[in-house]
Amino acid sequence: MGEGSNIGAGAVTCNYDGVDKHRTEIGDGVFVGTNATLVAPLVVEDEAYIGAGSTITTKVGRRDLAVGRSRQRNIRGWTPPAKRKPRTRE
Repeated sequence: MGEGSNIGAGAVTCNYDGVDKHRTEIGDGVFVGTNATLVAPLVVEDEAYIGAGSTITTKVGRRDLAVGRSRQRNIRGWTPPAKRKPRTRE
């Protein structure tokens, strides 16, 4: 992580793909918003900004703003799965 960078609360770097570990490089003066997910391998260049709640999977250039969020979608009438009933011992 570079000098003068700020990593927001809840931000994580995901560096393991189930087989190999990968590196995330964060430059100087970078701002990473709250609850951002940085998926390695990844390079975030100097003075870049990452929007809160974003999932970032590709390089972020110097002074670029990266926002990787989907638009909110509300599903009317959605029914959650039924809860399992606890098993009783016989």
